[in-house]
Amino acid sequence: MPGMVLFGRRWAIASDDLVFPGIFELFLRVLWWIGILSLYLLHRGKLDCAGGVLLSSYLIVLMVLLAVIICTVSAIVCVSMKGTICNPGPRKSMSKLLYVRLALFLPELVWASLGAAWIADGVQCDQAVVKGIIATVVVSWVIIASTVVTIIIVFDPLGGKTPLYPSAGPGHLDSHESSQLLSGLKTAATGVWETRVKVLCCCVGNDDHTRAAFSSTAELFSAYFSDTDLVPSDIAAGLALLHQQQDNIRNNQGPDQVISHPPGPSQEADLDAELENCHHYMQFAAAAYGWPLYVYRNPFTGLCRVGGDCCRNRAPEYDLVGGDQFNCHFGSILHTTGLHYRDFIHVSFHDKVYELPFLVALDHRKESVVVAVRGTMSLQDILTDLSAESETLVLECEVQDCSAHKGISQAARYVYGRLVNHGILSQAFSIAPEYRLVIVGHSLGAGAAALLAIMLRNSYPQVRCYAFSPPRGLLSKSLYEYSKSFIVSLVLGKDVIPRLSVTNLEDLKKRILRVIAHCNKPKDPAARLLV
Repeated sequence: MPGMVLFGRRWAIASDDLVFPGIFELFLRVLWWIGILSLYLLHRGKLDCAGGVLLSSYLIVLMVLLAVIICTVSAIVCVSMKGTICNPGPRKSMSKLLYVRLALFLPELVWASLGAAWIADGVQCDQAVVKGIIATVVVSWVIIASTVVTIIIVFDPLGGKTPLYPSAGPGHLDSHESSQLLSGLKTAATGVWETRVKVLCCCVGNDDHTRAAFSSTAELFSAYFSDTDLVPSDIAAGLALLHQQQDNIRNNQGPDQVISHPPGPSQEADLDAELENCHHYMQFAAAAYGWPLYVYRNPFTGLCRVGGDCCRNRAPEYDLVGGDQFNCHFGSILHTTGLHYRDFIHVSFHDKVYELPFLVALDHRKESVVVAVRGTMSLQDILTDLSAESETLVLECEVQDCSAHKGISQAARYVYGRLVNHGILSQAFSIAPEYRLVIVGHSLGAGAAALLAIMLRNSYPQVRCYAFSPPRGLLSKSLYEYSKSFIVSLVLGKDVIPRLSVTNLEDLKKRILRVIAHCNKPKDPAARLLV
């Protein structure tokens, strides 16, 4: 931190990131130099053959070139160990050393090409010498190729677009040109992140929802990283330092004083009933994931049990939509819930951006119509999660600020449309009119279930939602207050999803920057040992 500037542009690597790569290259170069020296000393008497003079010259020049490279890399390692993360001053000579190191690739490339050409001409010399020369040529090209790959990896597409403000005073920052420059930089950053997301999710599709999710995700990442000059290794070091700091604080703290207020008999009975309901309905939330989660939870017997249902011809008594042509998902749902085919009204494995799989079943034990929404399990679901900006909801309730997570609210609106417009809930309650509506889900499905319960509250006043590990940043405060009476959230231990939000990520970024700024040690452990 900050990223190095070479050839007039910023790169995604800092001047203190070269300790381990330099030591690794030194190890290879020294071994290579010793091998060539041994080859030359042991077989120089056999180089009096046709073309032997060329091979001898090749080995001598290569040893000299390697010696210069070894010295340069050693200097790079030594300089990279100096200073601290936020104090690159002692490493100011790094750019010059890297220019020298990169310049040495030109003669190395030329010499590797000449060696390959001489070997290709069929030199008639001792086979041990010829094989040794071939090995040196191969090693040369491997190292050159590795360097090219490394340059591609650390290339920052935005490195040449960093705004450099002249010392024109504070007024310059408010100028029209400055605003245009910042706007252009933000647009460029969003475009780069959108391209990256599209490449990573190239198999997702290209409909309107997917394109909107790409843009939303790109804006999230560009906004999060645009105001920092951190390279990936800085983030890793900051996370490690922050974890160490939190461990030290926790170890030095005394035991927390807990003041317990035991619940009354009625409250205790309600709590026991709700915990029993959570245990019961969790099976439906797990069943919505289909056979992968079932096999994961039953590693020894799950595959055999589900495998018996796959490819079995059976006329389904439920409405099946997409994704389960071999009946494997539904077999796992039956095993997980303990229900029968006739108990299911609708099962959907249709999976797209903002469109989640879900199932509707009759739970005779609890006398309820259960809607279970699946959580994150695909790239489409991840894009739904990352569409994290706020969106205003149109609800038939007296709540002032009706806003929620955009991607999850879109998914809940999709399930709502299927349930209401396609008559799925009407069909379920025509079979069991005395049952109550229960909506469940886990993770992303928990967030969609909570919003779905809010949307259905007016039509079904007795609706109940059990949200297992719902994502943080889901509802506005007013919607949270409105939904407390009919939504139960359950969070297990230190689960990160209920604690993950844009606000918390911003706080994490500030903490990382703070702990890095106060760190007075080098980034690399090897440098810490030597300093």
